[in-house]
Amino acid sequence: MNDSRNATGTGIVLQAEKLVKSYDEGNNELEVLSGVDLTVTQGDILAIIGTSGSGKSTLLNLLGGLDRATRGSVSIAGNALATMSDRDTGKLRNRYLGFVYQFHHLLPEFTALENVAMPLLIRGDSPASCQEKAAATLKKVGLEHRLKHKPSALSGGERQRVAIARALVTEPALVMADEPTGNLDERTAAHVQSLMLELNDTLGTAFMIVTHDREFASRCPQQYELHDGLLRRL
Repeated sequence: MNDSRNATGTGIVLQAEKLVKSYDEGNNELEVLSGVDLTVTQGDILAIIGTSGSGKSTLLNLLGGLDRATRGSVSIAGNALATMSDRDTGKLRNRYLGFVYQFHHLLPEFTALENVAMPLLIRGDSPASCQEKAAATLKKVGLEHRLKHKPSALSGGERQRVAIARALVTEPALVMADEPTGNLDERTAAHVQSLMLELNDTLGTAFMIVTHDREFASRCPQQYELHDGLLRRL
């Protein structure tokens, strides 16, 4: 695998070109994405807005290598996903990407520390190193006092902060967040939004945030709208 900065000097983390995704519906073909182009460089923070059903989550899944495009290309750190096996794509995701979803998807039987350490354990790091990095990352999101708490003992905002820490623990180049505050009350959502903007600033991690919240999107330097299968810069 190539490192995009070392290979090209451009710092491009992710690039999509003429991305098309369609589904067969009986005798008809439903085209959800109709030729999306997008480039994300190191340290970017961008929001993608669109109405329900516009294809935002579909786009995120394609960009994150969780689904395959019908046509077009996606590359992560200079690696074209279309040429890679599922196994190698998974390794690439673990190295370069972190994911945050509307629902935190924490494992209920594990503590906050164990949940955050999981991507590192999957990668094959030593258990001691995993715990050390997980604790340090939880501290970055203000949860150093909640390491041993299981998700059921955490508030909604705390659970989402654990999910953000889990996405950050591998030191990814890009965190992809799908409606990360959609399941939170207004006050908690505002706190989590501010946290992501702060982490982008302090860590230099790029964030791609899919949201229906136009006010949140307006806080991001780059804003895009997905409409009629096309992505346009606002």
